[in-house]
Amino acid sequence: MTDGLQQTPSTLIGYARISTIDQNPQLQLDALKRAGCLRIFTDEGVSGSLDRRPQLDACLDWIRPGDTLTVWKLDRLGRSLKHLIELVTDLGERGIGFRSLTEGFDTTTPGGKLVFHVLGALAEFERSLLIERTLAGLAVARANGKKLGRPRKLTPEKLASAKVLLTEGKMTMQQIADVVGCSRATLYRELKAAAGE
Repeated sequence: MTDGLQQTPSTLIGYARISTIDQNPQLQLDALKRAGCLRIFTDEGVSGSLDRRPQLDACLDWIRPGDTLTVWKLDRLGRSLKHLIELVTDLGERGIGFRSLTEGFDTTTPGGKLVFHVLGALAEFERSLLIERTLAGLAVARANGKKLGRPRKLTPEKLASAKVLLTEGKMTMQQIADVVGCSRATLYRELKAAAGE
């Protein structure tokens, strides 16, 4: 649906977002109109951390290849650098440009594409460092004898009690699971693991 608006091969489509009702979107709307946006989608009272933003979703459905999604500031679109990069990458794959007025960021220009790729490389580098630090921390913890992962639902004592109750044959597996405080599936799994030891 185009609401009677005619998109041309290089149409600017605006997106504005304010996170609280007290904020006024007019500053963003005025800047987007001055930039020449044919249509502006506005989410009001919507946090940038939400996965679903109704007007952004409508905007992404409406926008076409050759268009440029335009925002007042980068933080109006992405809830994080990772999310912003994913969104702009998706737009690029659809043949849609992205422009931020305040930062002067524009993926329809060679310089804008370069900046975007540098941001993507930095985000990837940051992810790699985080993974590396996490793995190093886990290795140190293991070397120091620390047990990692979730604690077992059944302690050795509870498992021993479950074995005794099972051997007596007076209770069902569900009743034994209830007594030792776990699910029937957990009890089966723990008994099987113990039998394989």
